[in-house]
Amino acid sequence: MEQPMGLFSMFTRRRRDDEPVDLDERSPSLGVRYRDLLLMNEIAKRAADLSQPRHVVFYLDAPSEDIGRLIAAEAGTHGFEAGVREPLPEYPGSWTVVCETHTVLTPEFVRDSVDLFEALAERHHADYDGWEAAV
Repeated sequence: MEQPMGLFSMFTRRRRDDEPVDLDERSPSLGVRYRDLLLMNEIAKRAADLSQPRHVVFYLDAPSEDIGRLIAAEAGTHGFEAGVREPLPEYPGSWTVVCETHTVLTPEFVRDSVDLFEALAERHHADYDGWEAAV
């Protein structure tokens, strides 16, 4: 059965129709997780020109304000503008770290940034919560 071709379909591995795909696996050709490729594909469907810089935001949840500030400071050394938000009432022990930049959304940028924020989260016992980008 022929599979439809999309912008990122050439980077995904072929599989049988009944074989589930682990979204945390990485594309062999790009090293980007499939979940991130799916998000990039959705942005590509809605954006007029992917070669133009756009606002990109990464989120982490830190167990304290001090740890959130450490993560934000380290993100700043990698070119991100980062800040720490106070916990929401329903999540009193979770300080949100918001790391922002304005850049062209490429597979390499996504791969390297996700790897950076996952490493920061692991090192500081925080949680990496994903990313979003303006269309």
